[in-house]
Amino acid sequence: MKESEGLADFHWMFDMLHHIDVGLVVLNTKYEIQLWNSFMENHSGVSSSIAKQQSLLTLFPDLDASWLRQKLDNVFGLKTPIFISWEQRPNLFPFKSYRPITGVSDKMYQNVAIRPLSEPDGSIKHLCLVVYDVTDIAVNKTALSTASARLQRLTKALSK
Repeated sequence: MKESEGLADFHWMFDMLHHIDVGLVVLNTKYEIQLWNSFMENHSGVSSSIAKQQSLLTLFPDLDASWLRQKLDNVFGLKTPIFISWEQRPNLFPFKSYRPITGVSDKMYQNVAIRPLSEPDGSIKHLCLVVYDVTDIAVNKTALSTASARLQRLTKALSK
């Protein structure tokens, strides 16, 4: 492969990662941001040039730091991914829903995958957080649960 082909491949891969419709954050062992894609820029209002090299815990002081450190340290130590569901914690990042007119939620519900990124020697010096917007799923499931509970109450009331 020619060097120019390798550079072209790297360019389109980087472009894809930067513009994919999920949040991508890469952290080092000090929880400093190494990568902050456009999804994160658009929803946080923080540009990648400002976010890069900052501690995630400093950039978002309202995060539950001890809870998040424990999750991140487990991924570093165990070298295995973990997943955080919106049902466990509605969101990791306090983003607003980006459908203010058609949406029925003012906040973004998120599923988050935290994956270790291995070095050539097998060590783990970086983690990737993948943030999925699952607001539509969460809102629909919540509405379904509310309707089901109401139906059960009505059924009980009618059977008396």
